[in-house]
Amino acid sequence: MAVMSSSLLLFVLLVLSSSSSCYSSSFQENSLLHSYVDDANREATGFAHPSYMSILENPKFSESNNLRTRLFSTSASVKKVSVDDFGAKGNGAADDTQAFLKAWKTACGSTGAPVLLVPKKNYLVKPITFSGPCKSQLTMQIYGTIEASGDRSVYSKDLNHWIMFHKVQNLLVQGPGTINGNGQVWWKNSCKRKETKPCGTHAPTAVTFYKCNNLVVKNLKFQDAQQMHVSFEGCTNVQASYLTVTAPETSPNTDGIHITSTKNMTISNSNIGTGDDCISIVSGSQNVQASSITCGPGHGISIGSLGKDGSEDYVSKVTVNGAKFSGTTNGVRIKTWQGGSGMASNIAFQNIEMKNVYNPIIIDQNYCDTSDGKCKRQSKAVKVRNVLYQNIRGTSASQDAITFDCSKSIPCQGIVLQNVQLNKGAECSNVNLAYKGNVSPRCA
Repeated sequence: MAVMSSSLLLFVLLVLSSSSSCYSSSFQENSLLHSYVDDANREATGFAHPSYMSILENPKFSESNNLRTRLFSTSASVKKVSVDDFGAKGNGAADDTQAFLKAWKTACGSTGAPVLLVPKKNYLVKPITFSGPCKSQLTMQIYGTIEASGDRSVYSKDLNHWIMFHKVQNLLVQGPGTINGNGQVWWKNSCKRKETKPCGTHAPTAVTFYKCNNLVVKNLKFQDAQQMHVSFEGCTNVQASYLTVTAPETSPNTDGIHITSTKNMTISNSNIGTGDDCISIVSGSQNVQASSITCGPGHGISIGSLGKDGSEDYVSKVTVNGAKFSGTTNGVRIKTWQGGSGMASNIAFQNIEMKNVYNPIIIDQNYCDTSDGKCKRQSKAVKVRNVLYQNIRGTSASQDAITFDCSKSIPCQGIVLQNVQLNKGAECSNVNLAYKGNVSPRCA
């Protein structure tokens, strides 16, 4: 590996370090691991795979991690715009949507890095879009609670979104406030809960960031989303940190953080417990790093699903470094539908604890989530290449701690297990696998 600059070395050390010994990892350790992965895969497949460290070597990714310092320095002379100045009541009953829109228009149209304030009250807001571009970098400072209406009819124009930030650049959204999706009315009408029709197959995402570049979201609470809690779609250079995301384990499709077509993103120091994936990373996403994540309840951290309805999907350069899973359906999962195409590649899961997790490590190239649980067998598949599992330990709630259910026609390639200690067994099919260090269980 080429010699890195001192600034990049410092960045790598900061990203990979944490207070927990389980989470600790050094640059030297990962450099040696990179060398091993190349050697192991060259031995197993006849060629070396790209470096898992290329995520950190990407200059654009490194630059994105200085966003808050670079863009959002505080100043006593900053213009402050409060939603209360535009008639917001904040009593939890009055509709404050128009006040929020007027305050946004003023802040977005101002120069000098304005701050939009949401005071410590309870604001009822109907579906709303905060549109860019804005004249300057902008901070939305949320001290209070923004709560969704429980009336489903207010979403008649757009069933997919509640709060949307649309093409806003250089944006900081921070707490310590709460965004409450008031999702109970949606959950009870979901087809996943309601056995008789009519039932709902769609519900709004609580907060969507759409094509927002140079974005920081931090120190916020998201709770009880109608469906997904927060989604990053088509964004570049994103930091999400110190987030708390909560919903009941039985709430359907309530992913914590959803990432699609987004590049150069970090998620750190966040606690997520919902009825679906804690973090889901889907097609078009690249250079995504998650660290110091606590997950549970929920379905774990998932790459995918990919390839549904024959689609061509790609996800690459994803690192999960430092996570704790407790009582989740899955730990770290890659899931792809039969009949799709594309690739999930250059993925690393490192320094992870599992406690009573049903599927701690799973690759499922035969994913099937239909109402009858039946999917047609197909030879076409999304490729899964170059996946590293390092320093993973804990307990499984099922008989198999490791499941590699790969495609017979397009097997999983370049899968590496290093220092993995899980109880129970392993079920593996159609996988090209290498081991390093102490690994238990192993595939038969």
